[in-house]
Amino acid sequence: MTIHAMVDIETLGTKPDCVVLSVGGCKFDPFTNQEPFDFINVKLDVDQQTSKGRIVDEGTLAWWAKQDEHVREAAFGTDNRVDIDIFCQAFNKWLVGVDIKWAQGPRFDFGILEHLFEQFGHHKNWFYWQEADSRTIFNLMPKDPRKDNAGTQEDHHDALADAIVQAKAVQKSFQHFAVQQK
Repeated sequence: MTIHAMVDIETLGTKPDCVVLSVGGCKFDPFTNQEPFDFINVKLDVDQQTSKGRIVDEGTLAWWAKQDEHVREAAFGTDNRVDIDIFCQAFNKWLVGVDIKWAQGPRFDFGILEHLFEQFGHHKNWFYWQEADSRTIFNLMPKDPRKDNAGTQEDHHDALADAIVQAKAVQKSFQHFAVQQK
């Protein structure tokens, strides 16, 4: 079985050197309707990132200020923040055995993560040719497949919840296009 992973991040900017608030991911088989499995859900230490020069974008902060209170609390709460070195090691370990790494815009998610890994002196356990863009496949669908799996309002902008919705939407897209495993 080919193992795929969906990754989603929440940030304080859109450039490669922005602060990463959280990283969520799940593994899944895109050729079936089996539920995603083997989750990762980490809130990263913000102070550690800013002390290394990672950026907080004022426009992104203003956008977060417009989100529901529970969404902001989930994103900005200080409990259970993880050291960047521990995160990088855990993320690399989580990716072992994953053939395809999906994101909704890999240039965003993986680009920012790559910069974070480099800045903190860690190798990354993925290659550009393993990255896949779910946004492209969703745009080919007659209807946005994420709408059928969208969670509650509380789930919006939660990295793990978004990754699960996106993984299920890739499965639905594969079914729609009758994609077969090689």
